[in-house]
Amino acid sequence: MSIDTLRDLMPAYAKDISLNLGSLASETVLNDQQKWGCFLASAHAVGVAPVVKAIEAAAAEKLSPEALNAAKAAAAIMGMNNIYYRALHLMKNQEYTTIPARLRMNILANPGVDKMDFELWSTAVSAINGCGACMDAHEGELRKHGVPAAQVQTALRIGAVVHAASMIAASETALASA
Repeated sequence: MSIDTLRDLMPAYAKDISLNLGSLASETVLNDQQKWGCFLASAHAVGVAPVVKAIEAAAAEKLSPEALNAAKAAAAIMGMNNIYYRALHLMKNQEYTTIPARLRMNILANPGVDKMDFELWSTAVSAINGCGACMDAHEGELRKHGVPAAQVQTALRIGAVVHAASMIAASETALASA
């Protein structure tokens, strides 16, 4: 499977999503590792099989085994952190923010790829998972290290489009099996 295969799965009502998948796959604001890591982390964050398979196949042609693993790790660790830190952010009792999380997050210190690439992927996944605290933290790190706003925005666009494609694929699968 490839991005074109995934685009072909999009029904007529989702033409914009299909077009966005194509244009983002051709995007040059991010380098290939940044771009395909964003696609892969986003796909794994949502976890819809046909989307994960298509993007994994496309990313395997562009990413090293270490980058493939790191992109999946970004989805995994943000799956945990986004829930935890979003809860702290939403709770009125701020005492919980003063207590150590006591959750293992070693991958953040040594992701096996360029740290800013991992931060981009984590930003996209945090947007998918709706954690404003994590989005702000990762975007702050990116900007502190000179990553331009256009690159951060491209990561967010990839996350948004992969999420939409995943929801469409899941809906269409549900209709087909009904």
